[in-house]
Amino acid sequence: MRNFSRSSLAVAVLALLWTGPTAAQVAPGDVITKANAEKVKDLVSPGMYWCVQKGWPLKIVETKPISWKKAYKEATEKFSAQVKLGPGGQGLENYVAGQPFPKFETSEQYVANKIMWNFNFRPGFEDDLDLRNFDADTGPISDERPLQVERHFLVDHFRRLRYVGRLYVDPKPEIPNTEKFEFKETLHPLIEPFDLKGVGFTYYRYFDPAKQDDSWLYLPSLRRVRRLSTAQRSDALFGQDTDQDSYGGYAGQIAWADWKFLGEKEVLGAFHTTHFPVKWNEGAIDWSFDGEWEKRKVWVIEGISKLPQYAYSKRVLYIDKEAYEVPFTDMYDRAGQLWKIWINNFTHRKEAFPGAAMKYEEETTMTPCIVMVDMQLQHATKAALPSHRFPGEPGWYWSQGDKAGSTEEKFTIAELISSGS
Repeated sequence: MRNFSRSSLAVAVLALLWTGPTAAQVAPGDVITKANAEKVKDLVSPGMYWCVQKGWPLKIVETKPISWKKAYKEATEKFSAQVKLGPGGQGLENYVAGQPFPKFETSEQYVANKIMWNFNFRPGFEDDLDLRNFDADTGPISDERPLQVERHFLVDHFRRLRYVGRLYVDPKPEIPNTEKFEFKETLHPLIEPFDLKGVGFTYYRYFDPAKQDDSWLYLPSLRRVRRLSTAQRSDALFGQDTDQDSYGGYAGQIAWADWKFLGEKEVLGAFHTTHFPVKWNEGAIDWSFDGEWEKRKVWVIEGISKLPQYAYSKRVLYIDKEAYEVPFTDMYDRAGQLWKIWINNFTHRKEAFPGAAMKYEEETTMTPCIVMVDMQLQHATKAALPSHRFPGEPGWYWSQGDKAGSTEEKFTIAELISSGS
């Protein structure tokens, strides 16, 4: 049962969106709690403010710069001048690698689409990824007690293989393919809970803006591969709160939404947190992570899906101007009411922790955890990337190619079935 009315939530959201005189500013060294949450109401999204009011503490630190890797910067300088949007602002033409649109005017007709393409090819996304050994807990939250774990999930691998915009692993800058894939992703197999053991997903994204994703779900209990529609990527499956299109803040096809530029804003974001693996807060706020928050300048973009039967009426993304990462994204239900929030926890470093087996020559984006909260149901899913159950596991294996098993064979339906058997 929902603990507040839709009307009261709507009033709160409208109040937060008001851009009148700002509340008291925060400074490094401040700690924000529910007692002084008012200080940050103009520095977070409506969804994040709801979390702070529920007790999520924010430790404020100095803002640190985020550098682009050398190869990404050079590719941007070399190729961006030739890139343009397709007809009607859909798709990209002449894209090779790097950031598509490092220069634009906010008055342009399709400026929101350009920002979204910069986010799509953001500097923190590399040629391939193998995220290993991560887990998640999901359940109701309250003011009186810790998260009541309804289900615990343990996942073996989340992999991504980019076909275009490649900078680090041969072949560069593109894996030749007649199907014109942009990337492939796979999440499999689930190890826990027992009744979902072996379940997995595989999905393909195409560079053609008119072509919908190919998505498959494997259910070993039924010995069946089920094809999913693009709209079903917004569905939260198996009793938890996350959906495929919300990964990273937004992981859907850009062409399948209408994008609107809402403006520029300064917000708080967790971009240089200390704890790896993640450290969760204690007590009734154990669904939130213990981390440092800094002021960041962002673009605010609204996306309204074109797909019928899509779960959300709109998303509002807060996209960092420097890293093009998303500190948080608010999602609204079909009635236009604030519903969910996806919250990212970032760190940028050359190794996950001192002595980690996986090392990089330049600072690399890692995400120790994510949190997704259903504010209407007061329900949350928190995922540790990687799980504490694997001491010494760096979790994030970027641009390792064959060394990390990020080969095309890992993204087939046959692999999806065999790994879950």
